[in-house]
Amino acid sequence: MKFTKRTVALLAASLMLVGTITACGNTNTAQPSDEDNNKVYTIVADNAFAPFDFMDAKTTEYTGIDVDLLAAIAEDQGFQYKLDNCGWDAALSRLGAGQADGMIAGMTITEDRQKSYNFSDPYFENGQIMIVKGDSTIASLEDLKGKTVATKTGTMSEAYAASIADEYGFKVVSYKDSPTVYTAVINGNDAAGFEDAAVINYQITAQDLDLKTVGDMVNIGQYGFAVLKGKNPELIEMFNAGLANIQKNGIYYEILAKYGIEG
Repeated sequence: MKFTKRTVALLAASLMLVGTITACGNTNTAQPSDEDNNKVYTIVADNAFAPFDFMDAKTTEYTGIDVDLLAAIAEDQGFQYKLDNCGWDAALSRLGAGQADGMIAGMTITEDRQKSYNFSDPYFENGQIMIVKGDSTIASLEDLKGKTVATKTGTMSEAYAASIADEYGFKVVSYKDSPTVYTAVINGNDAAGFEDAAVINYQITAQDLDLKTVGDMVNIGQYGFAVLKGKNPELIEMFNAGLANIQKNGIYYEILAKYGIEG
């Protein structure tokens, strides 16, 4: 397993690289030397949300847009962190309990979430889109009447589906992660699903999934890096400054292009 070192610009002593696998997932850790008093931030992320957060099957390392953006921003701003790809639910729980300093997981900035979290400047725009099995005849929301629709718990896709369920006469079924949503639709357990458009478009191609999208992207929002409300304001400041810098020098767009997304 390969572990990543994050350095502080004024750090004179070298850093020891220590990697551990926790119950939540794969953790990449940059540990300071005894002479270093700088904080090492604990950042949590999703673990099955490609192309933003996912495990590379060949290397068994976590990678993705979120992972690469955080690395580039930390290097630009000179802060240290350990990243735990513990999954969406676990990440939200740990951040809410004060067990993590920040979260980067394709998290859409909403008015309701801003009651609990402080967000960075937006780093990506996305929205939801309907997915159905490859040979499905469903062509519109009207075709969902009397059927069940799969979504991921606690996400904008779930919220959007719930907001239109009564209007179109379908039932929302929620699952813990995106792969389970895809499987439920492919296996016919649910007639359709909703997912972030950039995510499912990447997955259909990369994983050769027997799925297709229906209609246009809706409910468009912006992803942000989050901290618990009132906590670690300096982390938000550094994230914003680093994001602006890597957008200016082009690294941001190189990261998106690495995963087949145009900036």
